[in-house]
Amino acid sequence: MPEGPVDLGWMRLLVEIARRGSLSAAAQALGLSQPAVSYQVRLLEQRFGVPLLKRQHRGVSLTDEGRRVLQVAERTVQDIDAIERDIRQARRRPVIRLATDYAFSSLWLIPRMPAFRLRYPEIDLQIVASQRLAPDWRDEADLAVAFGMRSDFVEDAVLLMPERVVPVCAPAFREKMTGHPDAAKSAPPRIHLEADPGSPWLDWRSYLAAVNASDVSNASTGDLRFNTYSMVVQAALGGQGMALGWLGIIDQLLEAGLLVATGQAVDVPDRGYWLLGASREGVVGRLGGWLQNETGPAMEMST
Repeated sequence: MPEGPVDLGWMRLLVEIARRGSLSAAAQALGLSQPAVSYQVRLLEQRFGVPLLKRQHRGVSLTDEGRRVLQVAERTVQDIDAIERDIRQARRRPVIRLATDYAFSSLWLIPRMPAFRLRYPEIDLQIVASQRLAPDWRDEADLAVAFGMRSDFVEDAVLLMPERVVPVCAPAFREKMTGHPDAAKSAPPRIHLEADPGSPWLDWRSYLAAVNASDVSNASTGDLRFNTYSMVVQAALGGQGMALGWLGIIDQLLEAGLLVATGQAVDVPDRGYWLLGASREGVVGRLGGWLQNETGPAMEMST
């Protein structure tokens, strides 16, 4: 008797024989000749060393050993067929890659993803996030949402959200600072976004200068510094200080009362978040149109 593992190629054959009750019907379903099916069954029985089928006057039935093998064969065939369907379906589904920064992806895009999936269930979205958009982003993504000046981008850039910044903090932190007897004598702790020199957004120094504040220093007692805006927002939510809030990005937190505005808003109309690749068509154009529709209220608010 031959030794070695059973060739799993025979499993589908056994499933078809059991399903149809005859070798000829199984052969027809699989596009094989009946002699070829009979030969393969003999090889399979030789491999197991026992008969798997009972030959009857009309058709065949399974032996006890055949039914045991069939249970495994059916599961194997069903699992393989399911995997094949999933893989083929995944290859047919369009996948759009969107390049953007950590703040936009985590604070604006991810909370709105259920709405996008509900509207476009046939599209898979892959987010490529980084601190700053790379010059060669088109090699990795179909669309991009990036922060900067109009002059930083090509002609097809569309402004999604102009820069509008206001100091924010947790409600409990504001109550604590307003109720503290020494609150008027010193600035509250500020939460800073550490960035490269010349980064294209307002920091505390430029914000205070814009509102003509008497104290334009870049530090206050107990300041905190983080290298991503998501951590800045988390620290503010945790009541650890005052942060600069970019309206449009943190609107949902303000609406939910998790953060409160505590100062004057500053607008920089020619700077903000831009959609790059807005002229693309097809499924990529659908994402671009959805982004413009979803950010429309933010644009109107800042004008």
